Amino acid sequence: MKISTWNINGIRAITKKEFANSIKQINPDILCLQETKAQPEQVNKELDTLNDYQIIINSAIKKGYSGTATLTKIHPVSVSFGMGIDEFDSEGRIIVTEFENFQLLNVYTPNAGQGLKRLDFKQRWNEAFLSFTKNINAKKPLIICGDLNVAHQPIDLKNDKSNYNKTAGYTQVEIDAMTAQLKAGFIDAFRFLYPETVAYTYWSYRFKARERNTGWRLDYFLVSKKLIDKVKDVLIHSQQFGSDHCPVSLEINI
Repeated sequence: MKISTWNINGIRAITKKEFANSIKQINPDILCLQETKAQPEQVNKELDTLNDYQIIINSAIKKGYSGTATLTKIHPVSVSFGMGIDEFDSEGRIIVTEFENFQLLNVYTPNAGQGLKRLDFKQRWNEAFLSFTKNINAKKPLIICGDLNVAHQPIDLKNDKSNYNKTAGYTQVEIDAMTAQLKAGFIDAFRFLYPETVAYTYWSYRFKARERNTGWRLDYFLVSKKLIDKVKDVLIHSQQFGSDHCPVSLEINI
């Protein structure tokens, strides 16, 4: 099975940039999208050519903001949205799809914002998310995927020293939250397979960052320890364009 994740930075923008061809090339069984920035009817309209997939949508109440969508060729046993906390769920950041042998959580984690103005909100989110994921992982093994908006280790971003505790995504508060998530029974599948590999999934549109490979690894597959022996590979599709993030795929025997 191949599961792919991609922060597309706007469904209406990326579908003008060979998006359907990219998905055809990657050919995932399940595709998790973040930052759709659209309402359900708009998402459905933009994805109408991908008719092999069942499309599950969670949009933010605020129009043109946040939002997630899960596209699956495998019919889920059940689907749920959010964590059951209004403060977080209004932003359309979580879709959980349950399958026969595992659960899949598609997540777009909040950004701490310019000047770290939303760091307190993100800290509350991370605490709630940790509790939420521990509870559902206890029921059936869980795979978490999406844009987690954190670089966990110095190897996960180009300029670690100049960004530390200054830039959203690389503060000690965010690093500690990721560490706690991993200690709660999850494994960063890419780093498990490739402990020394420098690879990024996000590049700013500014300063020719992608051309210079000045990037961050923000997009992850966190796999329940119960499933890690089934993981075959994690692929970072850095040659797929259309967003400031690239897609990432998990290949797993499940």
